[in-house]
Amino acid sequence: MKYRKLGRSGLMVSEICLGTMTFGNQIDEAESTKLIKWAMDAGINFIDTADQYVNGLSEEIVGRALKGVRHNVVLATKVGGWQSGPTVNDIGTSRKHIMDGVEGSLRRLGTDYIDIFYTHRWDHATPIDETLRALDDLVHQGKVRYIACSNYLVWQICKALWVSDVLNLARYDCTQPPYNLITRGIEDEMLTLCVNEGVGVCVYNPLAGGLLTGKHDPNKPPAEGTRFSNKMMGKMYSDRYWQPGDFEAVAQFKEITRKHERSMAQFALAWILNNKAITAVLCGATSIKQLEENIGAVELTLTEEELNACDEVWHQLRPPRFFYGAQQLYR
Repeated sequence: MKYRKLGRSGLMVSEICLGTMTFGNQIDEAESTKLIKWAMDAGINFIDTADQYVNGLSEEIVGRALKGVRHNVVLATKVGGWQSGPTVNDIGTSRKHIMDGVEGSLRRLGTDYIDIFYTHRWDHATPIDETLRALDDLVHQGKVRYIACSNYLVWQICKALWVSDVLNLARYDCTQPPYNLITRGIEDEMLTLCVNEGVGVCVYNPLAGGLLTGKHDPNKPPAEGTRFSNKMMGKMYSDRYWQPGDFEAVAQFKEITRKHERSMAQFALAWILNNKAITAVLCGATSIKQLEENIGAVELTLTEEELNACDEVWHQLRPPRFFYGAQQLYR
């Protein structure tokens, strides 16, 4: 395993982060626990969960699996994404919900601190200074070590960094956007911002929900046990990636990997890790075999020919044209 620094902080995290959205949903607790143990033995020290995953069950499973070895991992969770309770205040990133949320996560995780605490998405109803003051208090209380954001737009990250600077508050040290061979929007501005401001980038959906493994057939319904057929997530993932243009791109990537004798999953992950602006890749697995294959991407170096071939496919998905802010400095 290889490790990278989280933004400008001194925290070192593994290039592969174990995502746990499948825990308690696609796989049961016993299999989830085996995955965590295997991942840690393989050198993964970074585990990501959220209060929203299976209504908190994912956090509970992770907490029980880490009993006695909690200190050995960098543990990340999230707050404020979607409704987490029955009242109007059980959502968003208000001071109330953040304070309630962290206590719930600490209890479910069976720990007294969270290494990285993400605000799951931007809250238009709450001033960002209220959110950051609450997070800053948690850092000073020792309940949270680093704060981060997920699903933020570039202007939202900029505004948050500016408010933290002006008010001398804890700042976002990491962001978590989607990024993969067919979803490259963060290259235009976000990666440039994060490199210049020292913000880590831990990306999710690196395999486009599994589409980039090449195992799905567009002419057949999604196979059982996949994210596309899942009752909780199926429609969301189908809307994102089950599109004719995406399948055409996958067919081209399959030909590239065949030509260069690569595994499609490893190729897709290695392509992301080739980008030095990226801190880590979130990999959600449903088996040790799957996770083992994904980890192999750490040792894979792509050639310039392969990288250029990927760019050609991307340019077919989104043809090059002039628009303000377009640049790809951090491939």
